[in-house]
Formats: sequence, C-alpha cells, structure tokens
Amino acid sequence: MTSSTQTPALRPTRAFGLTWLGQVASLIGSGVTHFALGIEIYKRSGSVTQFSLLTFFYLLPMALVSPLAGALVDRWDRRKVMLLSDLGSGLASLCIFGLLHANAAGLWEMKPWHFYGPIVVSALFNAFRWPAFQASTTLMVSKEHLARANGFVELASGVGQLVSPVLAGVLLLKIGLQGIVLMDLATFAFSMVTLLMVRFPKPPVSDEGAAARGSLWKEMGLGWRFIASRPGLRGLLVTLAVVNVVMGMVMVLITPLILSFTDAATLGRVMSASGSGMLVGGIAMGVWGGPKRRIHGVLGFVALAGLPLMLAVLPPSPWLVGLCAALFLFNIPILSSCAQTLWQQKVPPDVQGRVFSVRRVVNLLGAPVASVLAGLLSDAFFEPWMAPDGALAGTLGSIVGTGTGRGIALLFGVLGLVLVAQAIAAWQNPHIRNLEDELPDAESGTDDSPVPSLAS
Repeated sequence: MTSSTQTPALRPTRAFGLTWLGQVASLIGSGVTHFALGIEIYKRSGSVTQFSLLTFFYLLPMALVSPLAGALVDRWDRRKVMLLSDLGSGLASLCIFGLLHANAAGLWEMKPWHFYGPIVVSALFNAFRWPAFQASTTLMVSKEHLARANGFVELASGVGQLVSPVLAGVLLLKIGLQGIVLMDLATFAFSMVTLLMVRFPKPPVSDEGAAARGSLWKEMGLGWRFIASRPGLRGLLVTLAVVNVVMGMVMVLITPLILSFTDAATLGRVMSASGSGMLVGGIAMGVWGGPKRRIHGVLGFVALAGLPLMLAVLPPSPWLVGLCAALFLFNIPILSSCAQTLWQQKVPPDVQGRVFSVRRVVNLLGAPVASVLAGLLSDAFFEPWMAPDGALAGTLGSIVGTGTGRGIALLFGVLGLVLVAQAIAAWQNPHIRNLEDELPDAESGTDDSPVPSLAS
C-alpha cells in the first residue's frame, strides 16, 4: 500500500493525540485549582460542611445537566462543544480570579460561599467536555486501537489525581491561589489551541440516531432507552456502578483507616504511593491494549481489584495499606478502558453523547451514595463491631484486630468480596458474558473517513 493511501488513516490518530494532550493540561489545571480552592475555603471558614459543599456544588449540577449535554453533543460539532466547554470553564476561573483580586485589594470581604457560583458555572460547562471527548475518540481512533486510546484517557485521569494535590500544596506556597488560577487559565488556553488545530470526522447517521430525531426532550431520552433495551449493556452499567460505589467508599475510608495507626505525614506518602497504582495501570493499558475479549478485561480486573482490598484485614502497617491501595487502583484504568472500548464499539457514534451522558449521571451519583454508605456502615456497624468489647471482637478480632480503624479494615475486606461476587454474578449473566457476540459492532466512521485531522 502506498504512503498516499496511509496518510489519511493516520491523521485522525494524530488529532486524538493533540486533543488528549490539551485535555491532560486542562485536567491538571482544573484539579490543582479545585484542590487549592478547597484548602482556601477550609482555612477561611474552618467548616468541614462548607468545604464539602464545594464538591457538592460541582458534582450535582454536572449530574443534572448531563442528559441535556449528551443530546446537544450529538446535535452539534463535538470539537466546538469542547471549545465551548473550555471557554465557559475559563470564564468561571476568571470570575474566581476577580473575586480573589478584589479581596486582596480590600475592595470587599470575600466569603466562602462566593466561590460556589463560579464552581456551578464551571460544572455546567464541564458536563459537556467528557461526553464530547469520549464520543469523538471513536471517530479519531480505529477499532483495533480504541483500547489503547482509552488507556491513555484513563492515564490522564490518573495523572490528574496524582499530580493535582501535590502541585496544589507546592504552588500555594510559591505563587498563591491567584497564581494558581492564572495557571489554570493558561491550561484552558492551551487546550483551546490544540482543539483549534484539529478537525473531528462527522459520525455516520445510524438507524437509532435517525429514529430519535425530533424534539430535544425526545433525543434526551434516547440514552436511557438505548441501554434499557440491551440487557448486556444494562448489566455492564450495573457492574460498573458497583465498582464506582466501592471505589468511592475506599477513597473516603482510606484516610481514617491510615490515621487510625499512623500520622498525617505518613498519610501523604501512602496516598502518593497509592495514586501511582492508577498511573501505572493507565500506562500499562496504553502500551498493552488489553485482552481481545474486552468483557474478560472488565470482569477479570473487577475480580482482581477486589483481592487487594481483602488484605486490609491483616495487621495494620503503612506499607501494607499503600501497597493494597496501589494494587487496587492499578486495576481501575484497565477495567475502565476495556469497558469504555465496549461502549464505543457497540454504540453508534451519532448517539454516543446521549448514551455516555447516562453513564456519567450514574457515575456522578455514585460519589454521594458512596460517601453516605461509607459513613453509615463504618460508624453504625463495623467500627462498633470491632471495638474491644464489640460483637465480633471475640471472633474476627483475632484476625483483624480490635480498636479504632479495625472496623474500617473489615469493611475493606467485605468490599473486596463484593467486587469478586459482582464479577462472578456478571459472568453468570449470558447477556453480559456474550455481549461482544450478542450485539453487533456499530459503524465507527474512522476507516473510510477522508476528513483531515489537522486544520488547513
């Protein structure tokens, strides 16, 4: 085959690389700002409630607007949607900078709740970003390389989670919160420049997309109907929701678990070490590409993710908890990438915005559910059970130990069993197990698309 015929096929992959690079920069910048802003709010108010409201006002609007965002993503040019998202988020950061500058100049006394408005605006615009990016990945990357591309998308998330807290702590001392917000604005500008350099192919029109055309309300409902009418995808969504809730509970409970037997400085080192697990998992998936049977990758790594959680019942030590957390998080990018590849292969590109927004709503709602369950189960049941005179002290206490934190350790073990049981239950469902054979692949539009990736 001549080079002239190869070049057009390579261009969309190049577009994906540029787009991915811009999203990594934007993700890190937003993560640093969000983390530093939380520190500032807590310093000003001393209130855990006001601190937690920052996350609440970010996640709830994003969840509520996601169905609308998905419908509009499928209607509009997805590159322009991402540009709009960057522009709106940048304006929200500019408002935060204005608030900080006015306060520093003594023009008014700033209160923590003043930040909530810009955070809501940022959340509303960010609700459009990931459905547009994920739906466009299918158009820019060929089917055989989708899993690797999704591995790099998960890597971006891992880098954001690992790097953002560290950078926020350092930059707060070096350049202050105003400097961090300016840096965030620069990352938005960089992301927009990368988007201006590329073009996304148009998705082919599918039967499902054509049938759903009409009112915006009708198009918003397509995502729910599409998943509900396909038992394999519905079961996959439930499996990933369980994983999401378990992961949320682990993230909430790991801090009190570690602080039950060591100090805050050690906590920071353990959290950094555990975050590296997600980073390595994303790199591994990007290089390896995952198993050919994607459902094996999903269910296999769900089960593997449960095994290190069970080790938390062993006698407490910082290195053991850090190792268990790193091994747990290592599996998340791999199973997520395999699952994302399945969704991209089975959902027609012209309706992916709506379908992926449904998944995003489920994921976003998993965070508050996980927080409530984590507090309720640990404080009302597991910690009292594993107290020195608790109900399980005389039985499981000989293995897990008794006292503060050992109830959380036992809960970690139970969560590990939940993941293994969920993987087995999903495998027993023939619609999930045979998902790749039961549902035909959707037309991606990448192989024959002549649309150039770089703007001329």
